[in-house]
Amino acid sequence: MTGIETVAHRICPLCEACCGLEVTLVDGAVTRIQGHDADVFSHGFICPKGVALKDLHEDPDRLRTPLIKRDGRFVEATYDEAFAEIERRLVPLLETHGRDAAATYIGNPAAHKMGLLLYTPVLARALGTRNIYSASTLDQMPKQLSSGLMFGHWLSIPVPDIERTKLMVVLGGNPMASNGSLWTVPDFRGKALDLKARGGRLVVIDPRRTETAALADEHHFIRPGSDVFLLAALVHTLFQEGLVRLGRLADHVAGLEELRAAIAPFTPERAAAHTAIPADTIRALARDLATQEPAVLYGRIGTCTQEFGTLASWLVDAVNVLTGNLDRPGGAMFPKAAAFAANTVGAGGKGRGVPLGRRRSRVSNAPEVYGELPVGCLAEEIETPGQGQVRALVTVAGNPVLSSPNGDRLARALDQLDLMVSVDIYLNETTRHADVILPGVSPFQDSHYDVAFPQLSYRNHARYSPALLPRPAGALPEWQVLLKLAAIAEGKGAATDPAVLDDAMATAEVSRWAGDHTGAVLAAVSRWTGPERLLDLALRAGPYGDGFGRKPDGLTLAKVKDGVGGIDLGALQPRIPEVLRTPSGRIELAPEMLVADLARALAALDQPAPDLVIIGRRDLRSNNSWMHNLPILAKGPFRCTVLVHPDDARRHGVVHGGQARLSRAGRAIEAQVAISADMMPGVISLPHGWGHDADGARLGLASQRPGANLNALLDETMRDPLSGNAVLSGVAVTLEPIPLPAVQAAE
Repeated sequence: MTGIETVAHRICPLCEACCGLEVTLVDGAVTRIQGHDADVFSHGFICPKGVALKDLHEDPDRLRTPLIKRDGRFVEATYDEAFAEIERRLVPLLETHGRDAAATYIGNPAAHKMGLLLYTPVLARALGTRNIYSASTLDQMPKQLSSGLMFGHWLSIPVPDIERTKLMVVLGGNPMASNGSLWTVPDFRGKALDLKARGGRLVVIDPRRTETAALADEHHFIRPGSDVFLLAALVHTLFQEGLVRLGRLADHVAGLEELRAAIAPFTPERAAAHTAIPADTIRALARDLATQEPAVLYGRIGTCTQEFGTLASWLVDAVNVLTGNLDRPGGAMFPKAAAFAANTVGAGGKGRGVPLGRRRSRVSNAPEVYGELPVGCLAEEIETPGQGQVRALVTVAGNPVLSSPNGDRLARALDQLDLMVSVDIYLNETTRHADVILPGVSPFQDSHYDVAFPQLSYRNHARYSPALLPRPAGALPEWQVLLKLAAIAEGKGAATDPAVLDDAMATAEVSRWAGDHTGAVLAAVSRWTGPERLLDLALRAGPYGDGFGRKPDGLTLAKVKDGVGGIDLGALQPRIPEVLRTPSGRIELAPEMLVADLARALAALDQPAPDLVIIGRRDLRSNNSWMHNLPILAKGPFRCTVLVHPDDARRHGVVHGGQARLSRAGRAIEAQVAISADMMPGVISLPHGWGHDADGARLGLASQRPGANLNALLDETMRDPLSGNAVLSGVAVTLEPIPLPAVQAAE
């Protein structure tokens, strides 16, 4: 023991903000975590989740060795024993029932680990199944689908250029709590205050006066699920009042007149009746977006988790196009990531677009989107006999029993599987059903590069974090775990060396585009293996890369690694037409399937609004369900409360601090009431990710205050028909008080 302090730096992997951290260690123990002032992207900002990495690393409930279920109980095992058990059961199952008898589910945390994000597709290809599921159909698939149809790729998602805008309108998002969502923006509060200081405005439209709304210049309540009517009325107003200003995009837009005709029935007056936003306010908002240059409209999770999610996502971008605010400084712009971005590869301006209609789910006939089926279909695919019935499931860093609708049904279905394997750091509400659990390592013991989030960042950058601490003896990094599982699925055997598999995979990948130069390219990255090798290849071949020596000043992994705090690649720049990959080479303003779906929205305008609906909410300290087990995030007031407007509290007889029963379609949950004027009348709110009272889970701290699971009320068959995304908000419920027991009431 030396007692000598050392300081290291890494990127926080716990939310989309991806903040740079400064970590102080003494003799291999983390003693302090703070924001890294020299980080080129986050500039010292940190939220409580970053500090909680120490709790995560030290959490006694975090799994550190594989588990195998024997006679209904988990016992510790070696990796060799765990992989042998999987091989013994998976190989004959695939041989007997076919490849579609297996399924995979990938959770949100996988997006924050380089090894998981780069190697989970390897496992999926090895399994050869059509049954691919992820958390994307719980929160973001509508935006990915609309972006694919409009711009030609699933991840060509324009984000607000907040540092240069004059007017920002936030619809159904709360970046003060999320630090951005499908928009990577650390310290949103600071950037919003800067916007206001330079004379700009922030407007928030949300059924709750959120943390972001409290900071805004204006806040407008909107009835949940009615975003499509507001957006369509905004587009209607832009056309009707001659406010369409395409500017330099005029030669790069297709479908303008088709959009004008399709949107004609959606007047502000008709929208006002459903949204509860006056028609005059809608018109004024349209005028402001068109005239207060530059401006940007940003819609997020509230616009996705509803029955018209894809339509709403499309119309957000349509408004930005029509007002001349797409692809301009201060508007909605396309980041240019240093690596792994398909919209920087090959010739720009035209492409194949996104593939649609390749297959449908076996039971419900739900569409595949971006290679995935809706997670709401998973239970029925396990329960329903026949060719292609799911009999084996691999989950990767996910907890769908809590995060997807009607988790009780899914939990029962999981117990019917012949084999379930989970790659996870916790024994949670989902992995308790597994036969084998393969743990990941602590973030401090893993290297890190944000594969996905630079494609969504408010500013272009490249940052890499080496591992701060060594892996425990014998522990496998997740990428090697996934390669071993892939080897088993391909019949190569559990004893296959993952390093050999990785070399073969890298050689095959490089040979696809390097041809006769494959050997030279691999030699250039020979200092790296695993994810680092893939990262170096992607950086060198990327838009800022060294081109394997052709551009000596370009990026390599070595250069990024040596840049403490990362490398700043500059503010977002206009990218149209280069970013487009549509078959027409233009922005598709009126994709056929979206225009056709407007008929469904138009019919909904004639339906009465429910008496009381529920929405979720996000808290800064509980981004995901497993964060409830970390002391620094769990401390403080109980956060799993149902927010109720005072008028609704009187109508339904509930009181502040009391218990209430929320019910729907024969299912009910109980939650503590918090009366709040921040709620829109007729709307109540309960956060997602709670309900830690399942037998067999090992989340000691979370189980002390388990909370109520909002998704237990919801119906797994309720989906946006285009994207398959679950409907998680705007759902009608009933609310009633739970009387105190007689003895307690007397006290």
